[in-house]
Amino acid sequence: MLNVVVLVSGGGTNLQAIIDAVTAGKITNARICKVISNNKGAYALERAEKAGIPHEVVSPKDFPDRAAFNKALIAAVQEAKADLLVLAGFLVVIPPEMIRLYPNRILNVHPSLIPSFCGTGYYGLKVHEGVLKRGVKVTGATVHFVDEGTDTGPILLQKAVEVKPDDTPQILQRRVMEQAEWILLPKAIDLVANGKVVVENGIARVKED
Repeated sequence: MLNVVVLVSGGGTNLQAIIDAVTAGKITNARICKVISNNKGAYALERAEKAGIPHEVVSPKDFPDRAAFNKALIAAVQEAKADLLVLAGFLVVIPPEMIRLYPNRILNVHPSLIPSFCGTGYYGLKVHEGVLKRGVKVTGATVHFVDEGTDTGPILLQKAVEVKPDDTPQILQRRVMEQAEWILLPKAIDLVANGKVVVENGIARVKED
């Protein structure tokens, strides 16, 4: 049974998708052992509470500097005996020490088809604003492993989503979540939990059945 720690900052819609997938049996051999938020006011914490999942706040505001925060964050993850970390809208830079402790064991979902509209400055609505400003016809979401770059780790899954002429950033954000993020992230966790993912030379692939 894979111990999954989910890191969140806000509403927790991706967390809810994971909780629902576990309940429905779409994710097997895995359990959410803890939810960690950097934000005391995150609604994701209420979602964890309702699901009976242990949860904890580790906020940078409670520490004298970033090094102390990083140390506390790593301690919280290790305390949960995490096998896999899932970043579900976690708006904090992951400490390099954590990435080294969990190589190819940290998953992130990004609301675009990497390498487009990713990297520094592209997060949340800013991604969808960029998509609409550029006038692309297809966007989507990507689940990738986290390395020490920004959105540069091995890509595991991607799913395309149509951009419609009358889209606003908010409407497009919702469609990308519903049609891609909430599908891809649970699927990725299930693949990892069932030993179906291989990462070699910076490339992630799914083992053939």
